[in-house]
Amino acid sequence: MLSDLNISVHLFEIHITMLLANTFLGMIGGPQIILIIAVVLLLFGGRKIPELMRGLGSGIKEFKNATKEEEEKAQVEESSSKKS
Repeated sequence: MLSDLNISVHLFEIHITMLLANTFLGMIGGPQIILIIAVVLLLFGGRKIPELMRGLGSGIKEFKNATKEEEEKAQVEESSSKKS
């Protein structure tokens, strides 16, 4: 009987853990975005954020350029292999 009770308690704990995980790891909504923005403002301050965004933007731009170059190289190699 004690074993059945322990199994029931363990299953209940698993159920609660899964509910909490679903709640906190679910879709990001408005309140979560506001919380993230508030934390970023507290950590970096208002003056540092534009600098961070510029760096992020230039990083994304470099990444896009690199992927375009790789795609062009792959197309050139593919077309040269078809001609051979």
